[in-house]
Amino acid sequence: MHRDAVDPRLTAASISTNILSGLCLMAEDRGIGCERWFTGLRLARAQVDDASVRVSYRQASRVVQRALHDLCEPDIGLRLGRQQTTGSFGLLGLAMMTARTFGDAVAIGLQYSAVSGSLMDLELDASDPRALCFVASPRAPDEAILPFLCEELFASTLMLCRGLVGPSFRPLRLELTYPAPAYAREYEALFECEVRFGMPRNRELVDPAWMSRRLPAHNPVSAQQALALCRAQMPRGPASGEIVAAVRQLLRARLHEGPGLGDIAAELHLTERTLRRQLVAAGSGFRAIHDEVRSERARELLRQSDLPIAQVGAIVGFRDAREFRRAFRRWTGAAPSAMRTMP
Repeated sequence: MHRDAVDPRLTAASISTNILSGLCLMAEDRGIGCERWFTGLRLARAQVDDASVRVSYRQASRVVQRALHDLCEPDIGLRLGRQQTTGSFGLLGLAMMTARTFGDAVAIGLQYSAVSGSLMDLELDASDPRALCFVASPRAPDEAILPFLCEELFASTLMLCRGLVGPSFRPLRLELTYPAPAYAREYEALFECEVRFGMPRNRELVDPAWMSRRLPAHNPVSAQQALALCRAQMPRGPASGEIVAAVRQLLRARLHEGPGLGDIAAELHLTERTLRRQLVAAGSGFRAIHDEVRSERARELLRQSDLPIAQVGAIVGFRDAREFRRAFRRWTGAAPSAMRTMP
């Protein structure tokens, strides 16, 4: 890869906005404006509170960098992480909480980690029979934000684990690759275990005996329902690039207005020509994205509501019901009425 090229894995919009939303709330609690954190990133403050929005690692890491600069609190990752509860993990937390054992919950957490919005990759190393190792790997060499990423990940998962099996849960040891910060004692106070800095990998070691612990909130029916919802939220196929994701999000929010290329370009502070060129470079086009978003939303409404077909058409930007029916048949090969009888 050319040294000036951007790794497409870092620009794929596949990360939920949980961490960014948490940082914004912390800033606002302190009277700090955070709108500027999103400048030039094809994002807005309001979007990070939308559960359907996905961002790229590049976007998320830039927001984190700006947040750390403005908040001026070196231990902000620990603070944010220890605020989390099982409920903070949403559907993933529910799926883990209703699992049969702690080991089952861990497996669910690893399998559906993309739902949680983590900015690090987490994997389980079970090669040592004396300890299970949860290894966290950064997606890019961002030394400036690595302590924050590790603090938030390990602290929030600690709170999640304590929510699952009780406050007595503690790791055997926490190992981190970066030097010990000035507030290193806060790590030991929170994790209640040995913490080593300057290690080869970022990892948390856990006693395997915890894995067989039965969970008090286990419910097989709720577990199946929560897992189904987690599967539905997992990325399907390759993630969209930043510009395609930004256009999709803006279109979905304004479908009833029938926005054109110029309207969306203006929202992104781009000229129509520049937006068209960027979409072509991403392998897409405005009309194709618009039709895809309208089709997705129309199918959702037809399956999940009893709204008249004409009203569904109006919601997705059609003033004429006949025009909507023709477009829907072109998108799906079926009439809108047929969608309501499909499983």
